[in-house]
Formats: sequence, C-alpha cells, structure tokens
Amino acid sequence: MEQELTRSKERRAGATGGYTMLALVAALAVIGIVAMPQVAAGSVIGDVVLIAAVAGVIFVAKGFYMLQPNHAAAIIVFGRYHGTDRVTGLRWTLPWATARKISLRANSVLSEKIKVNDLRGNPIEIAAQVVWRVTDTAQALFDVDYLRDFTQVQIEAAVRTIGSRYPYDDHDPSEVTLRAGHAQVSAALRDELIARLAVAGITVDECGFTHLAYAQEIAGAMLRRQQAQAVIAARTALVDGAVGMVELAVKQLADKNIITFDDDRRAALVSNLLVVLCSEQDTQPVISAGAMA
Repeated sequence: MEQELTRSKERRAGATGGYTMLALVAALAVIGIVAMPQVAAGSVIGDVVLIAAVAGVIFVAKGFYMLQPNHAAAIIVFGRYHGTDRVTGLRWTLPWATARKISLRANSVLSEKIKVNDLRGNPIEIAAQVVWRVTDTAQALFDVDYLRDFTQVQIEAAVRTIGSRYPYDDHDPSEVTLRAGHAQVSAALRDELIARLAVAGITVDECGFTHLAYAQEIAGAMLRRQQAQAVIAARTALVDGAVGMVELAVKQLADKNIITFDDDRRAALVSNLLVVLCSEQDTQPVISAGAMA
C-alpha cells in the first residue's frame, strides 16, 4: 500500500531572548573568577563553585544562535521538530537542540527558454520570471529535498502547462492568447505555480513571461501570416469606412436634391467614390466639361 507524504506544519518555537542568557554567562564567569582564590587556597567549596561556573558557562554558550531579518530557525530536538523561531537578533535554545536556519527573503528565478506546443500545436519558445519566498518553514525544510532544485523544476513544469493551455495568437479577439492576454495568462501561471509549490511551503509574489516567440522552424511562416492578417484587418477597416462615407454622400445628395440619381448614375458615383477612398495611391480626377447624358 502506497504511503502518502506526512505533511509538516509550522508552529512557534519555545526559544528565548539571548541577551538574558548572555547576562547569565557573564554572571557565571564572575562567580568563577571570584572562586579562583579559594581554589588556590585548597578550598573544596571553591573547587565545586568553579567547576559549576565553568559547566554553566559551557552549557549556556552552546545554546546561542543569531537570526538576521527575514530569516528563521527551525528548532529540532533529537530529530523531532519543535517549532520555528522568527524573532531576529541574539537567540537561545536548549544546548541539545539544533537551530536549522532558513531564509524568508524573496527569490527571483529566470527560467530557461523551453520549447512548448501551444493550444494549436504550434511550437513556441517561452521563458518566465518568478519571484517566490518561503511562508511555511516546516514544509520547506522537511517536506522536500533540495528546495531550490525542486522550485526550479516546478517552475519549468508550470510554464509548460500554461504554454500548452493557450494559443500563441488567434483571429478571434475574444479568445485569451499568450501574446495578447498578458494579465490573464500571468494570473493563470501564478495560480499554477502556487498549487505546485504549496507542498514546499512556498508562495509566488510575482511572475510573468520574459520571452515569448514562435520556434525558429516556423517563425518565418508565422511572420508572413501575421503580416497577412494585419493587411486584411486594415483593408476591412478601410472598406467599412469607405462604404459608410459613400452611403452618407449618396443620401445627402438625394436629400438636398442636388442631383437626381437613376440606377446607372448611382452605380457610377458609388464606383468612383470607392475607387477614390480605397485606392493606395493618389487618384487623378477627370473633369467632364460637357453636359451629362
């Protein structure tokens, strides 16, 4: 029967401030110094006091450790987790306990460029930048091996998953794409990363793509496709505008009785206006001096 991972959970440790214990060390040292003349005189009490003072100094000194800002220490006693200390400065715990330190600072990772097939099956190159930090020290220390390597692998897996979930680009403006839907795709990537890194007690503060392009083998063809789409879109907008202007011109000429149109004249006017409005080059007007038949 397969056994599931025993999940750890951070709790507060029973560590104390180190300055009080430092004062105790100083007091024991003074007691030892005071007892030295009695030891030299052959006093048994002096020997006991000196030995007790030295033993006390050694006992207390072994429990000191330092914590910098945005660092924590997991207290381990005989292989068992007893809590995490997050208080900065000089700290003290029992000498037989081990204070295993871990950084709580933000880490920025830039993933390698990887090749992924998008939703349409097109090969693309993609890379991401991720800012992560440890939130649960117990999980980060005891539930995964080699925290940074684990994080790097999960980032790459998440980038592959998101890259294959969306198309790189598409005709449909309502569809979320990798190129155009930056906010939605980044949010989806962050959710995927948080879900994958939760087992390690890690959260993701920020993420986004730093490189996004078609793979080299199809980059040229896709560039021509994008150029064709841009030309088609521009032509469509131009024709839509020209038809509206022609419709407005014909309507106003008819409403103001400037000219009476039959089907042939209307068709000729529409044709001429469309040529003028849709032409990519300047048109050369031809003025007729005779009466219209």
